Amino acid sequence: MSKEFCFFIYLLERYAEHLGVTADIAYNRLSQKGLVDYAINMYELYHVESIENAFADLDRRLSA
Repeated sequence: MSKEFCFFIYLLERYAEHLGVTADIAYNRLSQKGLVDYAINMYELYHVESIENAFADLDRRLSA
């Protein structure tokens, strides 16, 4: 498993907590907006910044 995908799993679990939902619901929301690959590809930025910055970015993209 790639480091990017491992981080995505971590991000997904934490993002689900942030949203107050289960990981499968968070995944489905990201998937419906086409953001799963986007989040995986953002590894280089997301893993060096505060996790809350990733949440804010995903929140903005989900609400667009």
